[in-house]
Amino acid sequence: MALHAETLPDDVDALKVALIAARAEVAAARARRSEDQALIVHLKLEIEKLNRDRFGPRSERSARLLAQLELQLEELEASATEDELAAEMAAAQTTTVTSFTRKRPARKPFPEHLPRERVIVPPPTCCAGCGGRRLSKLGEDITETLEVIPRQWKVIQHVREKFSCRDCETIAQPPAPFHVIPRGWAGPNLLAMILFEKFGQHQPLNRQAERYVREGVPISLSTLADQVGACTVALMPLFKCLEAHVLAAERLHGDDTTVPVLAKGKTDTGRSWVYVRDDRPFGGTAASAVFYYSRDRRGEHPRGHLANYAGILQADAYGGYGELYAPGRSPGPILEAACWVHARRPFFMMADLAENARRKARGKAVAVISPLALEAVRRIDALFDIERGINGQNAEQRRAVRQKLSAPLVADLATWMREQRAKLSRGNDLARAMDYMLKRWTAFTRFLGDGRICLSNNAAERALRGIALGRKSWLFAGSDRGGERAAIMYSLIVTAKMNDVDPQAWLADVLARIAGHPASRIDELLPWHWSRRREDRSLAA
Repeated sequence: MALHAETLPDDVDALKVALIAARAEVAAARARRSEDQALIVHLKLEIEKLNRDRFGPRSERSARLLAQLELQLEELEASATEDELAAEMAAAQTTTVTSFTRKRPARKPFPEHLPRERVIVPPPTCCAGCGGRRLSKLGEDITETLEVIPRQWKVIQHVREKFSCRDCETIAQPPAPFHVIPRGWAGPNLLAMILFEKFGQHQPLNRQAERYVREGVPISLSTLADQVGACTVALMPLFKCLEAHVLAAERLHGDDTTVPVLAKGKTDTGRSWVYVRDDRPFGGTAASAVFYYSRDRRGEHPRGHLANYAGILQADAYGGYGELYAPGRSPGPILEAACWVHARRPFFMMADLAENARRKARGKAVAVISPLALEAVRRIDALFDIERGINGQNAEQRRAVRQKLSAPLVADLATWMREQRAKLSRGNDLARAMDYMLKRWTAFTRFLGDGRICLSNNAAERALRGIALGRKSWLFAGSDRGGERAAIMYSLIVTAKMNDVDPQAWLADVLARIAGHPASRIDELLPWHWSRRREDRSLAA
């Protein structure tokens, strides 16, 4: 309702009505605007997800962009709902303005496996029209509401009855139930929750202890730490089995990241190393990762980790790996396979059109876009397009396609880079990016003759992602022993996630069984074997 001086009524009550109606219209317009903003961000997010699924990561910042859009959508959706309710309350005060209602997408039905609790609303006892009591049921309408039951704690009492023999007076009693921890008081599900919260969800033990107190179960920090240390010892055979499996691979991904470590009056920078075995790109079925911790980044650490390994190592150009590639190395050579994502990154930074557009929109200085960098990114992306088409095929099929399609592109790229490099000065950023590749050209082109090799080292970087996210939560490792303990648990939890296994459920089952499980068959407890056995049991049931 537009309010103009010449159309305003003279009556005070009429003016109040007009003002209320105008406020309702403003509230409805604000609600519509909030809905439009949320819809725009929602559609942008869907487009980015579809592009990522169809074409793969289009840039180094794609994952960060999705996270930013999801956070923005979260805030806008909440604001749109607030404005919708404000518009409804404003419209309720007037009869001239229609209430605004957002258009929401149809909600998916709740999962079938969830238990249903029927709450019968008391029916009418007589007819609302005539007052008669002869009512006949025609049917029913069901409105489902999703509810959660707060976490329940319980104490399980294992009762062992004693019996005395009337003939010889011998006392008989069944043995005490097994505990994964000597003199243990915590069940396997509780232990698995503590471990997964600490190493999988990055919740330090002090925060867990505070939450347990609020739930009415006080457990001291030292008691929780005692359980973590004891579980690490109990799971050590499984870690050793996992380590042997990873280091028996024909090809490994390797990488490392920083880990703050508490020191006297400060924190030092330690390192967390990861080696990933992932055979799925060339027809395998399982993936696994093993982590190690060190106080520094000296090359002696990867040399110690891989002392008995011979095969292919996909990693960045870290100098500490250099001695691993020596031809006469014992027990055998390790072949270097370089990462094309690392090589692409500096070119992309010099050709980031999207970032330039964002800087321009914010009124900041725009960087110079290099046409040579754009061309390099285009040529490298063409190789990744071919890889997406052969992902999952066996090694020989991948090698054949690469020889036919990728080899000519790689040869053209080498010729083009050498021609352009000759025109650039030594200190030019493009020259450094090209030199990085040309000096390691054998390692970069090794994938052409071996279908087991991937173009990127993303498998190792994904394995380290949890540590990078968790650093903001747990701040630092308390000691070197703590770093080593974390490496063991990261190995188990990350491997479970890589095989689409619920880490907490898997740990609970393993902790309940590992002491009585034959040592010669410890590999049966590895996540991919555990998952298959569980599926077989479900089918049998």
